[in-house]
Amino acid sequence: MEKQNIPELFGSMVFDDRVMRSCLPADIYQSLRKTIDENARLEENVAEAVAAQMRDWAVSKGATHFTHWFQPLTGVTAEKHDGFIAPSPDGGVIMEFSGKELIKGEPDASSFPSGGLRATFEARGYTAWDPTSYAFIKDHTLCIPTAFCSYAGDALDKKTPLLRSMQALNRQAKRILKLFGKDAKYVSTSVGPEQEYFLIDQKMFEKRPDLIYTGRTLFGAMPPKGQELDDHYFGAIKPRVAEFMDDLNRELWKLGILAKTEHNEVAPAQHELAPIFSTTNVATDKNQLTMEIMQKVARRHGMVCLLHEKPFAGVNGSGKHNNWSMATEDGTNLLSPGETPYENAQFLLFLCAVIQAVDDYQDLLRLSVATAGNDHRLGANEAPPAIISVFLGDELTAILDAIKKDEPYQGREKKVIKLGVHSLPRFSRDTTDRNRTSPFAFTGNKFEFRSLGSSNSIACCNIMLNAAVAESLKQYADILEGAGNFEESLHKLIRGVIQKHERILFNGNGYSEEWVQEATQVRGLSNLRTTPDAMPHLLDQKNVDMLVSHRVFSETELHSRCEIMLENYCKTVIIEGHTMVDMVRKNYLPAIEDYLYQLAKTTSMMRSVSDRVTCNYEISTMERLSDLTDYILDRVKDLEKALEDLKGKDTVLETSQAIRDDVIPKMEHLRKHVDEAEMLASEACWPFPSYGKLLFSVY
Repeated sequence: MEKQNIPELFGSMVFDDRVMRSCLPADIYQSLRKTIDENARLEENVAEAVAAQMRDWAVSKGATHFTHWFQPLTGVTAEKHDGFIAPSPDGGVIMEFSGKELIKGEPDASSFPSGGLRATFEARGYTAWDPTSYAFIKDHTLCIPTAFCSYAGDALDKKTPLLRSMQALNRQAKRILKLFGKDAKYVSTSVGPEQEYFLIDQKMFEKRPDLIYTGRTLFGAMPPKGQELDDHYFGAIKPRVAEFMDDLNRELWKLGILAKTEHNEVAPAQHELAPIFSTTNVATDKNQLTMEIMQKVARRHGMVCLLHEKPFAGVNGSGKHNNWSMATEDGTNLLSPGETPYENAQFLLFLCAVIQAVDDYQDLLRLSVATAGNDHRLGANEAPPAIISVFLGDELTAILDAIKKDEPYQGREKKVIKLGVHSLPRFSRDTTDRNRTSPFAFTGNKFEFRSLGSSNSIACCNIMLNAAVAESLKQYADILEGAGNFEESLHKLIRGVIQKHERILFNGNGYSEEWVQEATQVRGLSNLRTTPDAMPHLLDQKNVDMLVSHRVFSETELHSRCEIMLENYCKTVIIEGHTMVDMVRKNYLPAIEDYLYQLAKTTSMMRSVSDRVTCNYEISTMERLSDLTDYILDRVKDLEKALEDLKGKDTVLETSQAIRDDVIPKMEHLRKHVDEAEMLASEACWPFPSYGKLLFSVY
């Protein structure tokens, strides 16, 4: 591959600040920056000037079309392409792109999920330019990040509520900072989402209907070797994967995506990519783009990138760790403890705001990551449990404990690590260890929300997190703005928050059964294990009141989203169920029958040669496989009936509960018998590539 200068390559396909500063008139540029930085209203003349320069830049880069790039409630992005060309009087064409076309688009909204916000025949929808996220060129098309709403103005996307939640947090955080004598222009949240994924050989993928239709293997016996030796984790990256990663980095860098870290993950064929932090809205757009580019680049290298949370049973699934923080416009991190966190009252107040938010709205955080795919992953050995808790580490926990007891904090000296070899450097130990079992862990100057699934948009969890923290900060500002003695009221407030919300703090092993018992029975924390358990809590009155009061959602939008997410869960599992039935009836049962025929024929021929031939292997295998075919047939009939019975349910909630309680257990039972048959049958007769081939084919 031809090597390029990375600083020149980076952002070369993005209409970013460097481009705008160089091509826009000074007054237009300053007005646009004010819109981007301070949420000021966008002037019409600014949009017209930007559109002209954006068109010229895009055409110079080889773009022929433009699209309003948006994020409907399907979980993926959407785009409709329009050409720049317009007819000229002399019979030729000119390249046109107006401010009106930049600001507003009108995609047909009839086929996108709406959750009852409009009837199917009400097709009109609008896309509105989001100037806070830079336009970029992809496949000769200028992509303009936009919000998406219905004709009535209801949000039909993930971007609009995210921007609203960021605005809500900005409003309340500035109130708090003003109390500390700081007049911030704005406070934004930032995110660095770590993206896990699997790479498998494309030829193997194309032979697996379950992977094609559902993104995960619905059947498959474990190979002799999985991840037991931990040899894949951080291991040397194999040449074929390294070439993919090199190609991927360059494609992402062109689009201004700060891809920074790459490594092998725990499971065979599993890897991770982590970017540098960006503003939450921008990070969300870039993560959606990253997932798309990953899949596209993998195909170039004869591989398929799997983003499902649990593509293979028995090995680690994939998550997307959401590293979240707050900062002012000058880059001051509000979650940075400083050298003496005990004396940093501002830090402690913002820390308390997050702790209270997670405790008060643990159900919202849980449902924000609830999907059919993630239900397979949460609580397994590579993912945090469904119970939401906060890990702070020893030092911060000790500080909060001292405040709670109104006692002086006995600070700890930094411990120097000595490795016993003179040539190796000594270094100071961090003030806290990492807790990989915690769903919500403080990691120095940010919180890492680890429950998010690998295929999910990061918008949903950040909407809930931003809004919940905004609510905590609002309550604090309401108390402190009217306080006679600020310092005394501040200390009393922090102490009260710690006392009230310490139940959410847990530094131990989140996988232990003892923690489940303590969390649910002693501390009263919720344990919403599945999507049907979690999603209805979106409409709990406390959640509706909070989200509506901060203008993040309207009540109608909340009802629609609850309906959409449950419907998505149902459709996902129903597709999986029908795929299982299809594979069993068309492939697995015929394959087992063919092998039984071969065994019977072999047995007959062997016995015709000599009566002393026992044929123990053939007979015992035939007997067990014959039993299994009967079990499999019965189980597939059970699954077909369970799927048919779903049609009689009155609501999507009832359907989701029936899927959880009846359909999924029947799917698991059917898989168990088919996987046992795979272990008994000949590899030559088995209709699909095995786990061993799928997991190790790339190497």
